[in-house]
Amino acid sequence: MSIKVAIRHKTIYHFDKAVALSPHVFRLRPAVHSRTPIKGYSLRIEPEEHFINWQQDPFGNILARVVFPKKTRLLSVDVEVIADMTTINPFDFFRRKLRRKISF
Repeated sequence: MSIKVAIRHKTIYHFDKAVALSPHVFRLRPAVHSRTPIKGYSLRIEPEEHFINWQQDPFGNILARVVFPKKTRLLSVDVEVIADMTTINPFDFFRRKLRRKISF
């Protein structure tokens, strides 16, 4: 039996005047090699006029590099993940090896 969990994180920055934002790197996406099945993922960034490039680091983690072409008074990042929390035995590989070795 598993439990579905929804996690949401929202960060908002308000600036007194319009500012130029440098490129940002967001590491807010679950890794594809994770054992926890991800059922849904969304990333919403404001200002809506931006360029996003999805990249992968040497360890297999997914990151988003975001470039903002215009000045803005607001930066908002809203991330939501829906995960299927299943019970995983971390020593299951050991039990499988023993079964294969013992069986004749």
